Amino acid sequence: MYEKYPDRKIVCLDMRSFYASCAAADEGLDVMKTPIAIIGNQQQKGSIVLAASPPLKKEFGVKTGTRLFEIPDHPDIRIIEPKMGFFVRVSMEITRLLSEYVPKEAIHVYSVDESFLDLAGTERLWGPIEQTIQRIQDDLVEMFQLPSAMGMGPNMLMAKLALDLEAKKTGFARWTYDDVQTKLWPIAPLSEMWGIGSRMEKNLNAMGIFSIGDLAKTELSTLESKFGVMGNQLYHHAWGIDLSELGAPIIDGQISYGKGQILFRDYRKTEDILAVVLEMTEDVARRAREAGKVGRTVHLGVGYSKDAFGGGFHRSLSMEEATNDTMKIYQVCVKLLHEHFDDRPVRRLSVTLSNMEPEHSMQLSLFEAEKWRKRKLGSAMDHIRSKYGSTALLRAVSYTDAGTARARAKLIGGHKAE
Repeated sequence: MYEKYPDRKIVCLDMRSFYASCAAADEGLDVMKTPIAIIGNQQQKGSIVLAASPPLKKEFGVKTGTRLFEIPDHPDIRIIEPKMGFFVRVSMEITRLLSEYVPKEAIHVYSVDESFLDLAGTERLWGPIEQTIQRIQDDLVEMFQLPSAMGMGPNMLMAKLALDLEAKKTGFARWTYDDVQTKLWPIAPLSEMWGIGSRMEKNLNAMGIFSIGDLAKTELSTLESKFGVMGNQLYHHAWGIDLSELGAPIIDGQISYGKGQILFRDYRKTEDILAVVLEMTEDVARRAREAGKVGRTVHLGVGYSKDAFGGGFHRSLSMEEATNDTMKIYQVCVKLLHEHFDDRPVRRLSVTLSNMEPEHSMQLSLFEAEKWRKRKLGSAMDHIRSKYGSTALLRAVSYTDAGTARARAKLIGGHKAE
């Protein structure tokens, strides 16, 4: 059945324990021998481990997400603060190295420590694909002292699965269409599959689908009637089929724009919480405008402080008309907060705009001058921030004690740049 589908030479590269490996190289340590924990803020005992070296995981049971106070008091353990600017620069240098093997358009940087490569045609320059992969891995160790893992497949999906489910243990793995039934179908729980989140897993479980094999054997029409276009792609992914181009979203129609943050302290007042929500909404709306998209559904997530026994809520509301106007999105967030907030101290917030469509679908009547004015104003503000920096133009709430935008502008990935 696979004769009509592309059999490409896609590789997914992952830098093993990237933050810990970079920190180890910077400190002159061996990441494979030294127990290293990357901690964002050593002054707060509740800070989480952002990355852990293999020895720290194996010998002490410390992994990503472990709290600082849970790390054993042992003289061999090195605790290092992240230097996000340094990590980003290393990531860029790695991309430059990859561009020596393939053209730039054959590289898709998926995250700071993960990239996709299309190695088609490289045989004429570098010999067999497996030798090229080994050469790249050797170069990464020689130039950056960074270990890596690489998964290869006939498409992005299979390359990513080969990486996550096999290569991270062995260093390299190649999956072909012949491996679908023996390696892909046994995957369970479903959330182990790239592209299936916990919410989708619950929906599929409710249908009696608990493994990728179960998903593959479900009628396509059943999945399409339940999940629409996503059901179609889930079905084909279960058979190892992925037609997305390098760099395209793995599941079409799932693009959304969101922002989440862990607050510097507990927020107890509604007006303080809304100040941060407005800052986050500004960022979400700006990214949607820059992409030429409008969204119809607004999601607000609120996580309560551990001092209030945790928990929280995640609610969404759809608007009659799609928008990328900051204040319209914010007004929906205000409504959701007022309806569901129970006055407990808040430590986490998230705002997401989804159900996206092209901006030209938004009705901009010539008789609605206010809508035109707001659209032009939003674009002008975006242009100023793009040219002069994110803090060049801020709303008044950012200058209150509750605002976080000014402090976070100095961070990369929520952590110190250097």
